[in-house]
Amino acid sequence: MMKKYRRSIRYVGWILAACVIVVGANAFGASEREQELIRIIQSDAPPQDKAIPCKQLAIYGTKEAVPALAALLPNEELTSWARIALEAIPDPSADAALRDAMGKVQGRALVGVINSIGVRRDAQAVDGLIARLGDKEEQVIGAAAYALGRIGGEKAALALKQSLADTQGQARSMVAQGCILCAERLLAQGQSARAIDLYDTVRQADVPEQRQLEGIRGAILARRLEGIPLLIEQLHSADKERFWIGLRTARELQGTEVTRRLSKEMDQLSPERKAMLLLAITDRSDDAVLPVVLAAAQDKSSKDLQIVALRALEHRGDASSVPVLLNASVQDDPEAAQTAKISLVRLSGNGVDLALLAHLSKAKGKMLQVLIELAQLRHIEGALPVLLRSAEDADAGVRNAAVEAIGVLGDKEQTDDLVRLLVKTSNATERDRIEKSLRSISGRAGAACVPSVLPLMQNQDKSLRLIGLRVLSAAGGPDALGAVKSAVQDVDETVQEEAVRTLSTWPNSWPEDSDVAEPLLALAQSGRKTSHQLLGLRGYLQYLRSDKKLGPEEKAGKINAALPLIRRAEEKRIAISVLGTIPAAGAWERLTAFLEETEVMEETCTAIVGLAGQEIDGVSKDQRAKMLHAVVDKTKNGATKNKAQEVLRAIQ
Repeated sequence: MMKKYRRSIRYVGWILAACVIVVGANAFGASEREQELIRIIQSDAPPQDKAIPCKQLAIYGTKEAVPALAALLPNEELTSWARIALEAIPDPSADAALRDAMGKVQGRALVGVINSIGVRRDAQAVDGLIARLGDKEEQVIGAAAYALGRIGGEKAALALKQSLADTQGQARSMVAQGCILCAERLLAQGQSARAIDLYDTVRQADVPEQRQLEGIRGAILARRLEGIPLLIEQLHSADKERFWIGLRTARELQGTEVTRRLSKEMDQLSPERKAMLLLAITDRSDDAVLPVVLAAAQDKSSKDLQIVALRALEHRGDASSVPVLLNASVQDDPEAAQTAKISLVRLSGNGVDLALLAHLSKAKGKMLQVLIELAQLRHIEGALPVLLRSAEDADAGVRNAAVEAIGVLGDKEQTDDLVRLLVKTSNATERDRIEKSLRSISGRAGAACVPSVLPLMQNQDKSLRLIGLRVLSAAGGPDALGAVKSAVQDVDETVQEEAVRTLSTWPNSWPEDSDVAEPLLALAQSGRKTSHQLLGLRGYLQYLRSDKKLGPEEKAGKINAALPLIRRAEEKRIAISVLGTIPAAGAWERLTAFLEETEVMEETCTAIVGLAGQEIDGVSKDQRAKMLHAVVDKTKNGATKNKAQEVLRAIQ
């Protein structure tokens, strides 16, 4: 028992030593770290304690570690860990160790060793690997073929080609994969003829279809332009997989001549395949692609093809594509028209906006409407002069599009024009659209728009005065507020109601506008209707909540001054929510009084808890504690009670 204990302590010591080696870079040099790791993997420690040190030798290991690691290759539990380090050690001795092990280990360990040889691309191992192509185990044959493929070279190519003819069963697919890898290696080394021979051997062999497809792709790419006939053969194949490999390779095979031949071949395909080939062509990095796509975008005989082309122009097009896309955008087919419009919106490159402006200046009817919409979506400010003219076009669609675009692109200079159009038309729908644009511009340009809008408030048409109120609310500023205040006394009751609503919500849009306080309080005190008074009171309380210029005591005083007007529970709740934000004795006193009113008791409890955690001038800790105890006694809300007790503990 004691021996086991001591052995466990010793193993733990080895592990701790390894950790120190990795972390303590300042304490030991790389050589010392390597030696310590070697001692661990050569010790009698259990396998699980040697795994991480093996892995760490991938970082610190040199040729000094190779013998110790090589000794672990036959060990089923540690062979993978040892190979991790051997694959990484940059010394020929690691290659020699793996070659030596290839003749000594069996089974999974042998497969792993062969894989590591392939990772290191050890050319000296080719003869040994070729010998393994005749092994009885399929996994060994496959590993050897894969490794030979990674190493490459003429000798490996000949052996793999012969093995493909001789091997049967699952191993044949593995050898075919080795052939593909070897061909890729040969092609990268400039030996295209050898590569083509291997690719052709695989694509014509009795191997799984996936391997044949890999051979076809490689054979086309290795032949370059001479591979075009083989590529076209795949595009016409009845086999869908061959057609798909043709599409993939069509994206990869480089050269303008390839693009030209592929585009010519589209006419020979079915509509469905024609569209898919066009997609492949558009993915090619070739200037010759654009003319092909433009031609397809004008081909109305195949809707699928045209849609693909129109979408492709979004990415492949430039200013020269504008006429084609514009013509498509006014087609009768809604899908094609919408696709073209989307591509025009997203089309990038120098000159696109200028091209659109050139067409805009002379367009009419449906084309003019489309161009106006594009000017809005692309934010072409240079289009404003045409938009202002088009806002009075005889075509309602053009007028509406122009007014909407002016709302997006316009500034204060356009408010006079919009107000003039508003007065000129009596159509309710058009007025709504003009109002929307006026509000949009006023929201951006602010009070600068007010002088143009104020004449609406003197118009005899009450609907125009109503629009004026809403636009003034978007613009803001003292003149706008003055006009709204005056409209509360308008001769028309509908205008009065709109003015009261506008005035009562003013603090939401313009919380910094302190000038609104006086008319809101006046409305609350002496509004013509009870509903007006309530709206005025709510607006006034909202103003007090938002105003950052008033000090705590000033806010509390203004609320207390308004208390005689606060009768309904709804307004009391608003007042309580404001009081709960004011750390002043006046606010605290008023909340104390509200605590006795049953209908607003819970809201008051919440406000008191929120305020009690702060320092309040004129209110002692004892006073705050007393109120918190009262909250604990009165509230039925568990969360409020818990929060009150938490604040109590904090202040006591």
